[in-house]
Amino acid sequence: MLTTLPDYRHAVALDEPFRPLSAPAPADRLDVLTSLALRMLGDDPWVGRFRLPREAVDRRRMLRAVLTVREPAPLDPELVAVLDAVLGGERRRRPAADALSLPAPVAVWRGDITRLKADAIVNAANDALLGCFQPMHACVDNAIHHAAGPRLRADCQRIMALQGAAERTGTAKITRGYHLPASFVLHTVGPIVHGNLLPAHGTALADSYRACLDLAAEVPGIRTVAFCGISTGIFGFPKRPAARVAVGTVRDWLAAHPGRFERVVFVAFGAEDESVYRELL
Repeated sequence: MLTTLPDYRHAVALDEPFRPLSAPAPADRLDVLTSLALRMLGDDPWVGRFRLPREAVDRRRMLRAVLTVREPAPLDPELVAVLDAVLGGERRRRPAADALSLPAPVAVWRGDITRLKADAIVNAANDALLGCFQPMHACVDNAIHHAAGPRLRADCQRIMALQGAAERTGTAKITRGYHLPASFVLHTVGPIVHGNLLPAHGTALADSYRACLDLAAEVPGIRTVAFCGISTGIFGFPKRPAARVAVGTVRDWLAAHPGRFERVVFVAFGAEDESVYRELL
């Protein structure tokens, strides 16, 4: 049975502000704390089978890989405090753009969605809703879970445990954003396209966009929403028709709910995506 927001809102403490256990680490402490986190994760199979890399960038990649493949399970509070310092420090080093600085209520922004300060960003999830488990994979699901930290996967696991079934295509769930500049993450499962693009694919994609907007509208503090290109990457939906569905669906929703959101942003990762969205808008 599909769970709705009232079914899991308390379980993921959606309305409580995120309070990390430690302050962001300064730049000169990031490597020390990264190495400490890896040592504290020493019983993890991914850490145990490798020597600690010599280079700082490789140690950070290794920590990301360990957290990517780790199943959602409780972490020692001391380890969580170290991870909070590392993730918070990394966020400070990444410049963030503010959705409200964009010039139009429906806007295009080219860049990394994990660097956009919006009330909510949209994640293109799989039906398990637990994030990507492939180390260093280039999908947006991996990037969002990495930047947010392991609490995001834990929240998704709580939601899925309550639901007791895979997430259906065209639906959405919401969690807090943790170490992201965004306060919330909307997780939606878009259609997977194998072979020819069918009308049913477009219908399902539109459902995903509407589900995200409907769910965001249930949270009063959300006034800005940023969409990734749902279903376009490894899910195989061609970019131009996907953008056409996205823009049309969002415009129709906003026309039916005037004034609900101050900004809706389409995030384009590359030049081709940006060009398509700007043409349609």
